[in-house]
Amino acid sequence: MAVPTLFDRSGHRKYLVARERLAFVSAAVKEGGAIGTFCLTLALTGARISEVLSLTAERVDRGEVAIIFETLKQRKSGVFRAVPVPRSLLRRLESVHGISSAIADAERRGVRLWPWGRTTAWTHVKRVMKKAGIADLYAKPKALRHGFAVEAGQNGVQLNIVQRWLGHARIETTSIYAGALGLEERALAERTWRNLDKVLKF
Repeated sequence: MAVPTLFDRSGHRKYLVARERLAFVSAAVKEGGAIGTFCLTLALTGARISEVLSLTAERVDRGEVAIIFETLKQRKSGVFRAVPVPRSLLRRLESVHGISSAIADAERRGVRLWPWGRTTAWTHVKRVMKKAGIADLYAKPKALRHGFAVEAGQNGVQLNIVQRWLGHARIETTSIYAGALGLEERALAERTWRNLDKVLKF
């Protein structure tokens, strides 16, 4: 079995760095509407594109301030996980999709929030990434999932919690995110060349 890695065969990273994630979130906010909420949900939960497309109003848990995803890559169906989200995302979902009224309506509560197929969803995400100024090399929807996990780890979220949020069956899969270059590592490296920096100035 191939060992998961954060780099492709050409050595390009598969994840968005913090400034790229911020630019994407900003572009999604400007986009607004259903495309904006879809992009924000992808970026702020680390969920797979198919898992976000499967969301219904009844999976938006306002009491827990979380979104409940069915983990679609598990071998059996009916495996769910709760991912905490910012309250601002819930407010946007309410404003655009009418979550409260949909939950109160037996016919609407189980209807998908975004009635698109994967190709349409992928096209929307790529377009917002382009607006965010993300280079084509990194402008892939899965880079949002990887970027979410990398940033969570760099901000001190324990690996087993990242595993739960992502819906990984094995901790070994999640452990690849611990290998991303973080701020602490960059600071250590900068200390090692501090004395040389005066000579290197250009």
